[in-house]
Amino acid sequence: MSGDLIGFSAAFLTTASFVPQAWLTFKTRDVSGISLGMYSAFTLGVALWLVYGLSLGAWPVVVANTITLMLALAILVMKLRYGRRSSR
Repeated sequence: MSGDLIGFSAAFLTTASFVPQAWLTFKTRDVSGISLGMYSAFTLGVALWLVYGLSLGAWPVVVANTITLMLALAILVMKLRYGRRSSR
């Protein structure tokens, strides 16, 4: 098994793990169990992994973190949007 195949497999699994959370959050608009601090730090970390992957030309890292960043940003935006509604 080549290194890239292992990388793309890991990238697929870790990235796909965010889809159920993003979908559930979008569907229910329930963000009460999501930590704003954790998702903010996580999203910034994913963005930095993306920059790192781009600097190395490591495509498994770039692809995975591009998709994960979009999903994490979606969850973070929902936390900011829906979290304010529940506190009113």
